[in-house]
Amino acid sequence: MWYIIFAVLTIASLYGLWLLFKKAGKQGWEAIVPFYREYIMAQLTARPTWWVILLLVPIVNIFIFYGLYLDFLKSFGKRRFWETAVAVLLPFVYLPIWGRDPQVKYLGPSNTEEFRKKYPYKKTVAREWADAIIFATVAASLIRGFLIEAYMIPTGSMERSLLIGDFLFVSKLNYGPRVPMTPLAFPFAHHTMPITGGKAYSELIQLPYKRLPGFQEIKRNDVVVFNFPAGDTVVLEHQDQTYADMVRYMGKETVHNQFTVVTRPIDKRENYIKRCVGLPGDVVSMEGAKLIVNGQPGFVPPEMQMDYYVYTDQSGLNPERMKDLRLEYYPTNQPDIFRVFMTADEAEIVRGWGNVKSVDVGVLDKTENAGDTYPHDTHYTWNFDNFGPITIPAKGWSVKLDSLSAPMYARAIRDYEGNTFEKRADGYYVNGQKVEMYTFKQNYYWMMGDNRHNSLDSRAWGFVPEDHIVGKALFTWMSYDEDGTFLSKIRWNRIFKGIK
Repeated sequence: MWYIIFAVLTIASLYGLWLLFKKAGKQGWEAIVPFYREYIMAQLTARPTWWVILLLVPIVNIFIFYGLYLDFLKSFGKRRFWETAVAVLLPFVYLPIWGRDPQVKYLGPSNTEEFRKKYPYKKTVAREWADAIIFATVAASLIRGFLIEAYMIPTGSMERSLLIGDFLFVSKLNYGPRVPMTPLAFPFAHHTMPITGGKAYSELIQLPYKRLPGFQEIKRNDVVVFNFPAGDTVVLEHQDQTYADMVRYMGKETVHNQFTVVTRPIDKRENYIKRCVGLPGDVVSMEGAKLIVNGQPGFVPPEMQMDYYVYTDQSGLNPERMKDLRLEYYPTNQPDIFRVFMTADEAEIVRGWGNVKSVDVGVLDKTENAGDTYPHDTHYTWNFDNFGPITIPAKGWSVKLDSLSAPMYARAIRDYEGNTFEKRADGYYVNGQKVEMYTFKQNYYWMMGDNRHNSLDSRAWGFVPEDHIVGKALFTWMSYDEDGTFLSKIRWNRIFKGIK
C-alpha cells in the first residue's frame, strides 16, 4: 500500500517539475532523468554544472540536490518561507499547482547579480534566524544519522574497557549508514520527548530496512552499538527489565493490567553497546566463564571485569581503599566475605592487602541458576557461565526445526524476520505452511559485555539481527567521573582514547 502511495506522490512531483521545465524553455522529459535533471537545474540557476558529480557522494548529495532544487524554484520567484517549506514537504501538491499557474513564470537564473537587482527580496530577521536554525538542524540530523553520533555510557556492562560516564563517538560509516526506518521524528530525540515525555516519533511512515555501503563488515570482537532486540516491547515503569522477563515472572495479564506497555520500531529501541564475540555462522559457548568460539578460546579483553569473592579478616574492606581503586563492593551473608567486580590486575592488588586472606573468581557451577539464560526453555539448563554450543544464524543458513532448535530460533523467525511461527501437533508452521527447515533472511550476531558477570547481553536475550546494528564505537572524546572532585571529575587519560 505504501509503495503505491509513494509512486503516486512521486509521479505528481515529477509532473510538476515537467511543467516548470517547459516554462523555463526546456523539454519536459528532462525533468524526470536523474542527474541530467540536476545538470539542467544548475544551468537554469547559474550554478556550477560540476556540482552534479557531488550527487554521487552520500550525505553531500542531499545538500546539493536541495540547493539546486530550491534555487530552481527561486528562478520562478518562489522565495518566501512558506513556499520553501511546501516545496520540500508537499512537492506533489505545489509543483503541479505552480506548473499550471499562468502567473508563475521563469524569471531567469536566480544566482546572478542581475536577477537580484531586477527582483530584489529582503529577508526579515525572523526569516534569517529560521533559515539558520533549520539548516543547522537538518545538517546536524544528517551527520548524526548517517556519519557519526555521540553516545554516553550509562551502565557498567563494559567495565573496564568502557566506564560509566565515557562519552563516545560512534561511526555510522564503518558498517554502512542505516536509512531511517521511522523518518518522522523530533530532532535530536531518540524515542522519548525531552521534558514533556511521550513519543518523540510518528509511525505514520515506516520504511523497510536499507543500509548504505560501508567501509567494512563487522569483525569479531568489535565494540558495536545496536538497538536493543528485546526492546521491541517495553514496560515504561520498569525499563531496566525486559518485557519478556516480566511476563515470565509475573504473567502477561498481570503485566498489562498493572503497567504501561508500549511497542517501539527497530530504530527507536534503546541503544546498547557490547562487544561482538560471535559472527554469523559462528558456534559460541561458555565453559566455566571462559568464552569459546568455533571450538577455540575466545578473545579476552585486556580490561575485562569479572565477579570476585574477597575473603578478609574481621576488619573487612577499607572503604577509602576501594574508592581509590573505583571499585564497588557488596556484602554477602557472611561479614568477612565481599563480592567485587574488578579486573584481573585489580584482583592482584587486592590480594596484596594485609587483611585479605584470598580472592577467588565467582564462577557459577553448571547446576546454579539453571535455565537462567537464552532461550529460557526447559530443554536448556544453562547459566551465564556455562552455555552452548549455539550456532549463530547467517543469511541463507537453514536449520532443521525440532524440539531443540525451535526454542532457540523461534524469536528470530517470528519477531526479527516477520513471520508467523507456531507449533502444532504434526510439526512446525511458518506463515501457515508446514515446514521442516527454515532459511534465515539476514545475518545475526552474538553480543557480550566485557563486565562478564554484570552485563545484560546475548546470554539473556539472544541474537542481535543485522537490521538492529547502529555503528562502530571509535573513541572516547570525554570521560566524566561523578565520584571525582573538581578537576579530577574529568578522566584526562581517557580523552581521545581509542576503543579496542
